[in-house]
Amino acid sequence: MGTKERRERERATRRAAIVATARELAEQEGWDAVTTRRLAERIEYSQPVLYSHFAGKDAIVAAVARQGFAELAEDTRKRASAAAGPHDALEAVVLGYLAFARANPATYYAMFTATTELRFAAEDTPPELSEAFAALRAPVIASAHLAEHDADLQTELLWSTLHGLATLQAAARIPAEGQPERIALLLRSLGPRSRGDGPETS
Repeated sequence: MGTKERRERERATRRAAIVATARELAEQEGWDAVTTRRLAERIEYSQPVLYSHFAGKDAIVAAVARQGFAELAEDTRKRASAAAGPHDALEAVVLGYLAFARANPATYYAMFTATTELRFAAEDTPPELSEAFAALRAPVIASAHLAEHDADLQTELLWSTLHGLATLQAAARIPAEGQPERIALLLRSLGPRSRGDGPETS
């Protein structure tokens, strides 16, 4: 390995360590606890080293958000591909999305609530965000057999609904015991097919 390649690998390793440590600390204590000083102490890098990788905390939050979107996309694809049929895939994806939000509250906050420069549906949208949307869109199309434009709108509507459910549930604004009924109602509204995924009969 040449000197340049070794330095690039070391830099990538340091960057990954910063992101992983920031995410761990945020999940444990919240984003207010994540400061460059505490990160430097935890990973034993100087603050100038941190700033050589990230301009500031907002950039670190954005990196955690991108990582979260990548993980959500991968989990969504795996759940959909393992399902028995289109409706089951959609149900698995819905349940997986809500489970991800519950299990990773600080990461989920970084993805959707924290102030970052990440943008959806724009020329500079990072690939992780686009892939997460595409992963959610695929079972929507398969379940409801929608045209391209309608599939985009339906996916946006589903994502908005899931985000609302996840956020309200986390804040205890809606009772937890009603969540299964909400999910069942949501799934019934998304497509005309039954659980068996067979053709509808009149």
